[in-house]
Amino acid sequence: MQNTGYIILLKRAAAKINQWRLKRNIRRNFLIYCSVVVGFLGGLAAVVIKLLVKLMEDVSQNIASHLYYHIAYAFLPALGILLTVAYQHIVNRDHMEKGIGRVIINIKKNRSNIKVNNLYSQLISSSLTVGFGGSAGLEAPIVCLGAAIGSNSGKFFNLSPYEKTVLLAAGASAGIAAVFNSPIAGVLFSLEILIGEITIPTFIPLLIASATGVVVSKLLYSGQLFHWVTGGWVINALPFYVLLGLFSGWISVYISKVAGALEKGVFKNYNRYTRALAGGLLLGLMIMVFPALFGEGYTHLQQILNGNIDALRNETYFAKWLMQPLIMIIFIACLVFMKIIAASITIGSGGNGGSFAPTMFTGAFLGLFVAYAANQTGWVQLNTSNFIAVGMAGALSGVMNAPLTAIFLIAEITGGYVLFIPLMIVTAISYIISRLFNPHNIYWQGLIHEENLYPDQDYYMLDAISLDSIINKTFTAIKKEMPIADFYTLLSTSNANIFAVLNKDGALEGVVLMDQVRKQLFNEKPATTTVAELMTQPPAIIEHDQPVSNVMETFDALDVWQLPVVEDGVFIGFISKSAVLAQYREVIIKQHKESDLFAHL
Repeated sequence: MQNTGYIILLKRAAAKINQWRLKRNIRRNFLIYCSVVVGFLGGLAAVVIKLLVKLMEDVSQNIASHLYYHIAYAFLPALGILLTVAYQHIVNRDHMEKGIGRVIINIKKNRSNIKVNNLYSQLISSSLTVGFGGSAGLEAPIVCLGAAIGSNSGKFFNLSPYEKTVLLAAGASAGIAAVFNSPIAGVLFSLEILIGEITIPTFIPLLIASATGVVVSKLLYSGQLFHWVTGGWVINALPFYVLLGLFSGWISVYISKVAGALEKGVFKNYNRYTRALAGGLLLGLMIMVFPALFGEGYTHLQQILNGNIDALRNETYFAKWLMQPLIMIIFIACLVFMKIIAASITIGSGGNGGSFAPTMFTGAFLGLFVAYAANQTGWVQLNTSNFIAVGMAGALSGVMNAPLTAIFLIAEITGGYVLFIPLMIVTAISYIISRLFNPHNIYWQGLIHEENLYPDQDYYMLDAISLDSIINKTFTAIKKEMPIADFYTLLSTSNANIFAVLNKDGALEGVVLMDQVRKQLFNEKPATTTVAELMTQPPAIIEHDQPVSNVMETFDALDVWQLPVVEDGVFIGFISKSAVLAQYREVIIKQHKESDLFAHL
């Protein structure tokens, strides 16, 4: 009862705020105000997740340090995944939507509506998974959480689908920006990955939210993801950057294939708890062999950036062997290939995480591999930190098909643009190679094959149309027993091109099309001939609660222009493709006006 009272108070507060903003005609200003709030909450959520995971990782590593050969790594990831699965099953009742792909689906097909439970379920489940050593990234849960903040803020203030989409993207931008202290990269991520287009009116609220998220992160979280020391690039290193670009493109294809296969589920023939335990134990064994796979892997990466490559020897059985440069090169190459496998097992066995951080990790170690191997030849001395940074960008560009996000992310987290030329070269080469094998990024591949959803389909604009508003409910119903002569008399006074044949209960039995009538209009018919002989079955029947996007898909698939609509089995009218297109045009015009944030200020 107490929770119900809070909900009523919130609804009343939202109603008063809406009345105030509509009365003062500050609709466009209001979206900017909301972006500040969403940016603050998105940045705060990112900080909370990071602090929780850091605390849990410290506890996990402390436990492991007191056990022989860090045997705790064998069961800690399984514990985290088991707790995550139990939370999703018992507490959350499987209502949580995991992955950036689900955010895209909600934008395209659900009017940018995301369930409220994602506000807390993403926080809890991702912390359990990654905090206990799950080899996945926190960026995807942070994006999902930020998107949920933006979506539910839009619902709270009763905003339009377009405005909710902007706030959803603003929340995601704030989360990414807060994690990396990269406001421009946060904006570009949402524009390239979530929205799929770059427009100035959309850019402004996202930029405000990203900047707010970074400010919150700076105020509340003193830690920095990476402490980077990079130097200017030299022309002699150019061939190696080209080589790194080629490797990045090929490894991007590898990441997409492996993640696409394993994230759908491992040990599929077993129940969720057995799957979580088996996958977690398998992951634990991998971490015992390659300790750098523990969690996001950023700790080992930072030590390497500090010039301490010997950190890779810590906690591993191969410490003595890794004193030999050739064995170290092979070990680094194994890490390049193993990280995405470990991440996919983590997610596929029930954990909550993403492939963003594993992709960065893979790219970083790919850059380390190229630089370290080249340096061992004695022919050249490459800046290892530079290649680690550029390798990250190359992998991100290829896997996400988002070169701008990759370039500006690395430029911002390295604290400057001295590597801009190598970043452009490597990301471009990686992007081109990746697109040759995968026309779409890692998120869209699954949506295309499993959801039949394509980037160029404007579902959210179609679904902004109310189906009820475009149903033609002015119709003439006939019965199949009606004589043809009577039907012709009715036809002479009607402008309709299609007639519904109903039974006594109002249920649809068939339709009569004018094309069919024309064929028989001049044929002599006996007096007993009835409408039943002209009646045909419609190619499809539309349900009253179907999204307009589904209706449009049906029109396109069947190549028809009119279809009957039923509600609870009762015929209520016809819907035409021309009416959908006309209303779609109105939605586009309305969205264009809404996107002009500075009109009528």
